[in-house]
Amino acid sequence: MPPSQRRQQKHATTNRVSLAMVAAHANVSTATASRIINGITNKASEQTIIQVKKAVEELGYRPASIGRALRCQESRMVGVLAASLANPTMSAIASSIEWALRDEGYIMSLCDTHEEADIQDEYLREMQSQLARAVVIIGAVQSELLSDYRHNGTTLLFVNRPAPDQKNSHYVGINNYQAGVDVANTLLQNGKRHIGIIHASLEFTAAAERRRGLLDRLYEEGIHPKDIPHAHAEGRNHLEVGYKSMQTFLEMPKRPDVIVCLSDMLAYGAYRLTQEVGLDPFEDITFFGFDDNPLNPWVAGWLNSVGVPASAYGPATVATLKAIWNQSPPTEPVYLPHQFRLNKAFFLLPLKK
Repeated sequence: MPPSQRRQQKHATTNRVSLAMVAAHANVSTATASRIINGITNKASEQTIIQVKKAVEELGYRPASIGRALRCQESRMVGVLAASLANPTMSAIASSIEWALRDEGYIMSLCDTHEEADIQDEYLREMQSQLARAVVIIGAVQSELLSDYRHNGTTLLFVNRPAPDQKNSHYVGINNYQAGVDVANTLLQNGKRHIGIIHASLEFTAAAERRRGLLDRLYEEGIHPKDIPHAHAEGRNHLEVGYKSMQTFLEMPKRPDVIVCLSDMLAYGAYRLTQEVGLDPFEDITFFGFDDNPLNPWVAGWLNSVGVPASAYGPATVATLKAIWNQSPPTEPVYLPHQFRLNKAFFLLPLKK
């Protein structure tokens, strides 16, 4: 064997094949090679896929062992998937998480899923491709990949909205059921019994639990769920859903005294319509929302809301991630204390214990 070939053989057997080498061999970018190797092929041509797979085979690339090593030793990236960054509450939570991660030396990769299952799965695959140390989902939706993702070795944490099936999942955020109970207590203690509810999709765990807590507590006081009118419109934009839904109550011969909206953004939309018809949100109708949107003190002094301050999410999220990584994860959901923000026309009595 000629000396030049012996040197090439020695080099090949003593140096690990890198992803960059595979990409160069296939004449594609490193990012493209990474996606194809990790099964993300929807943006690549058939010819490109063939080239990358051929390069992997010819060079003897072994991504699995490298991936495990990076996850355990080197990866400092944490993926954060938010259901809607147009919602100021989710943006504020993401910002709080980013600050807390930075303090611990981690980098956040932020993505907006737009509450679309396919987009959520696309980003989950991308986080796996990029060897993310963990994935935090602020507002998860049920998707094909979500269940399988829990078992692939990547830390998965649900924030603000529990996992769609609420099973075997780590959660940090508001106790949505108890928040619904506490809203009912606040209304009852202030003599509010003629109540209506505006909701968007009830497929999401947060909305469903808020409504369940509210209805259960009202039922204990003799207000049957069938006597509580509901309004709903299709759509993912809560501003539009709230606006359209409010029309249902305005058309009633006797509209409810209080409209409980299962998110503050729904309340914003409902309020817009009441303004257009000349109603006073202090004297004519009372609005209650959920999330304690950070914009409320600035633009929604008329809105009563319950929620967790966004600043509390970052430290709690990072503490939970570290506990999971240290193999001492919380056995129960990490519920953050919620608080009320009431407008000047609403007098709050102490909640019953």
